[in-house]
Amino acid sequence: MNATDFFTPEGRQLIEQAIHEAEQNTSGEIRVHVETQFDDSVLNRATTVFARLKMHKTELRNGVLIFFGIKNREFAILGDAGINRIVAPGFWDETKSLMESYFKDGAFAEGLAAGVKMAGEQLKKHFPRQTGDLNELPNEISFDTSE
Repeated sequence: MNATDFFTPEGRQLIEQAIHEAEQNTSGEIRVHVETQFDDSVLNRATTVFARLKMHKTELRNGVLIFFGIKNREFAILGDAGINRIVAPGFWDETKSLMESYFKDGAFAEGLAAGVKMAGEQLKKHFPRQTGDLNELPNEISFDTSE
């Protein structure tokens, strides 16, 4: 199974709806990226994807990437400089723990959606939506294109 076939249509919709709803309340940008398998460490691969998706190009540097590797059974959450400067120490670890509680039961779409919502709450708190805010990045899940 490759990454694009991993989620049911309902699962994919759940994640993308969570992104859409989270971004309604913030100027921040959230992306979910899924790969079948990768060869590097999860943080190195997530950092590469973060740059490729231009997550560092948001005006307030408040992008958040949730990276998920199916066969590696690993995931990472990366926040850009703007959000990382503000969130409490351990916030991303708390988010990961919440997501892992879903993943242990095989509820991957639900876990990713929960992580998106939790990140969205922090973005809303620190980067509330302002008049004229633009959706700077797509809300759709991105998948590894080298498969």
